[in-house]
Amino acid sequence: MKEECLVCKGPLQYLENGELMECMICHKKENSRTRCVNGHYICDECHTNGMDVILDLCRNESSKNPVEIMEKMMEQPFCHMHGPEHHVMVGCALLTAYKNAGGEIDLETALAEMYNRGKSVPGGACGFWGACGAGISAGIFVSVISGSTPLAEEPFALSHKMTSKALEQIGKVGGPRCCKRDSFLSILSAIDFVEENFAITMEKSEVVCSYAGNNNQCIGKRCPFSRANH
Repeated sequence: MKEECLVCKGPLQYLENGELMECMICHKKENSRTRCVNGHYICDECHTNGMDVILDLCRNESSKNPVEIMEKMMEQPFCHMHGPEHHVMVGCALLTAYKNAGGEIDLETALAEMYNRGKSVPGGACGFWGACGAGISAGIFVSVISGSTPLAEEPFALSHKMTSKALEQIGKVGGPRCCKRDSFLSILSAIDFVEENFAITMEKSEVVCSYAGNNNQCIGKRCPFSRANH
């Protein structure tokens, strides 16, 4: 088994019903369905410690390719194989590429909003909510660039359509989890969606996975990004 628990590197287990857990790092107590087989628990806040480096990376990025930007984020020390950091990273990569491709947004404000909204999507949403956080992140991205609110009309529709398109691609491939695979599926869906609905053309590149060896649940050739398929 590769590293999963940040404390003992043991495999994680998912509970049918939530239990009160104490974070091994900050000692916060909260209800959770996730822990390692040895009973260790790390809260989402501690799991994503250091994630704010994303904002500096995006501020200094000139690429119009959100896949390329996402790959740079994944190389950062804060990013684990799986985790809620991806719920922020997808949207931030898209916002940055969108701005660099000519999208008219205040990037600083948009990134801060994306960061705060994405962090509110908990780890394990893919399995427990039926909506992967990476796909939700793509929807948040569209809600930010379109100025959507619960009372909006077209922006409300567009953000939901974006989320549904991303989740459709994730659902077609199926489980088990892979935050890397689902992030790339969401970004590729968003590139096409934005060109069609916002007339902004972000760049796109082929994705070939380099993380299979770190993923205990890798689905191999069934993954569209598997090296075996390229």
